Amino acid sequence: MDFIDILKDIMVDQNLNQSQFAKLVGVKQSQVSEWLKGKSKPGYDSLKQICKALDISGNRILGLDE
Repeated sequence: MDFIDILKDIMVDQNLNQSQFAKLVGVKQSQVSEWLKGKSKPGYDSLKQICKALDISGNRILGLDE
């Protein structure tokens, strides 16, 4: 599973749209859109904030749970 699919799954599981997700993570909605389109990927700080804000493991966001 690639990052885009993982991110989409997490957003569905948490019932979040792009704006809500961005607010929780502390980034702009446009940045989340770029991630979902595969134009960019989050850096370490954003990955860490995603895990903290949504209470998920680093393994899940990195696709290591498979």
